[in-house]
Amino acid sequence: MELQQLRCFLAVAEELHFGRAAERLRVAQPPLSRTIKQLERELGTRLFDRNTRSVSLTAGGQAFLGPAREVLASLGRAEDAVRAADGGEAGLVRIAFAGVSTHPLVARLARAVHSRRPGIELELSSQNFAQPAMRRLVQGETDLAFGRWDVIPAEVTAHVVMPDSLVVAVPATHRLAGAGELAAGQLAGEPIVSLPPHDGAVLPDRLRRLAHAAGFVADIAQIAPDTQTALALVSAEVGCHLTVASVARNVTDPHVVFLSLADAPRDVDLRAAWRRDAGPALLNVLAELFRLDGGSEPRIGSALSSV
Repeated sequence: MELQQLRCFLAVAEELHFGRAAERLRVAQPPLSRTIKQLERELGTRLFDRNTRSVSLTAGGQAFLGPAREVLASLGRAEDAVRAADGGEAGLVRIAFAGVSTHPLVARLARAVHSRRPGIELELSSQNFAQPAMRRLVQGETDLAFGRWDVIPAEVTAHVVMPDSLVVAVPATHRLAGAGELAAGQLAGEPIVSLPPHDGAVLPDRLRRLAHAAGFVADIAQIAPDTQTALALVSAEVGCHLTVASVARNVTDPHVVFLSLADAPRDVDLRAAWRRDAGPALLNVLAELFRLDGGSEPRIGSALSSV
């Protein structure tokens, strides 16, 4: 049984007239009649009662009508699904993000995709640090990553999605809490709560660089597993913590005060990263990402080797 036979059957069944059915299908009537007779032979039953004045469905034709429509409707849905996938309007996009500062951006992106690209499914995966997210991206285990990296692999494209800067979190009772701004040298001798110094960890690296440039070695009072824990320790007056301004904007603890750093390098921007072989669904997610703040979308082929 062929799809064209089903289309011919449905045209005749709905028109109940071979001439009108032939016009609808844009074929001559004799080939249409032959197609129907061939279908009846294959099914072993008559589908139509026809004479010179009328055409009507037999009991077998009535029974065949629903399944024939279902087959063609399923075919239409399959064709639509393929076209949607080819156009990037359907598919799975896996997103890995690191750090509490990425949460508002990822949430906004997810809402935009769900609203504007409902055929695209997002798989969101939170990481404690950016380097594991980059490893997953390089290994093909995720499609889009958000984080801060000093080195971008050659096969990856990266683009700044949120400019950022370094700040210092201090307890509200700290002697410098009302200063608004401080120099890195003022942290000499202060107990510091640091994130783990993992390979590629940006904030511990910046702490080491700032201390070295100011001529002191940071006094690490405690290592915190993540930013939220580090800020809880600041609130508990364990020490100060070097973090980024985007984190400060999302903290409401009255016992923590954030001070800007007068001499800090501006190289801690949040970046989105993706492989150069981005598929159509990911390209559409990227389009939504760069539309969020009215920014311009970078060329997909432009990669950064370092930041």
